[in-house]
Amino acid sequence: MSDEIDLTPTSFIVLGLLARLSEASPYELKQAVAASIGNFWSVPHSQIYREADRLARAGYLSDRREATPGGRPRKVYALTSRGLRAFERWRETTSDELPELRDPGLLRLFFDARPSRLAPVRLEAHRRQLESYRARHKLYAGQAPRGPLLALEAGIAHEREWVRFWSRLAGEPEGPS
Repeated sequence: MSDEIDLTPTSFIVLGLLARLSEASPYELKQAVAASIGNFWSVPHSQIYREADRLARAGYLSDRREATPGGRPRKVYALTSRGLRAFERWRETTSDELPELRDPGLLRLFFDARPSRLAPVRLEAHRRQLESYRARHKLYAGQAPRGPLLALEAGIAHEREWVRFWSRLAGEPEGPS
């Protein structure tokens, strides 16, 4: 069955991951999100499961049942040509849409939280994330496809800026960047 449906960012996440993985179960898609784009785009796990089914019903994905050692068959999805075309069109479309900045620390600052109390905690959290991104970049440099490395470099730049911001509010030197 092939229906016309609205494709959402979650749709493109599923399509894009399947373009990279060739085929995957919803659980494998969930793991791929957690190991990659989950660092900059949150998607509830249940949404990945529902979206894969929705895309299959609309003809963007094919699915098949695969036997498992436990006896319960698992569903495995793959892109159809329709799904690949939709993904490629989306990937090549440009947008001037800006991201929504949803930072709990900024929300607290807006409502007059004391920077002297908030900043050291936020600073440490962003320092940890920056180090995590740097370690991942070092591990993947030269091995990962260009797109994920570029996204990781954007994450590093983003975290560097947060470290600068919260360092200033905490009254601390930024340290090495």
